[in-house]
Amino acid sequence: MRYARPEEGELVSFQDQSLASLGLEEAADRVAFHQGDACDLPSQFAGYDLVLAGNLIDRLYQPSLFLETIHERINELGLLVIASPYTWLEEYTPREHWVGGFKKNGEDFSTFDGLREMLAPHFRLLFEPWSLPFVIRETRNKFQHSFSELTVWEKVSQ
Repeated sequence: MRYARPEEGELVSFQDQSLASLGLEEAADRVAFHQGDACDLPSQFAGYDLVLAGNLIDRLYQPSLFLETIHERINELGLLVIASPYTWLEEYTPREHWVGGFKKNGEDFSTFDGLREMLAPHFRLLFEPWSLPFVIRETRNKFQHSFSELTVWEKVSQ
């Protein structure tokens, strides 16, 4: 894959990356990448042992559509791993669709509270949430250092 990486203003550097250079060439037959709407996935995307929702839920227009249907795509005892900084912004998600980060009945209602509520019918939490640092490179001289809360959920037998 060849891509342009922002360096400064309009300046970019061109980068090349391959599975072979990462020692992953034999994995090519076992991996497929697709782009789509996580709130409206086609039915062909099912039968997974693991679904990773990395920095996704706070960028969906209606996260409940993803969270309340993802169990249909995961095998029994399969895992749902969610990592998110819970940066709720109305430019991505209308306020009425936020999973948490607001007052509910006068009490703080966190995104983790909302996840527990939405996922409880089909998943159990395997571990207490933990904070996972990550860095996003914006330009050669600017990096964004953030933390995601990581949760791991196991699909329960129905």
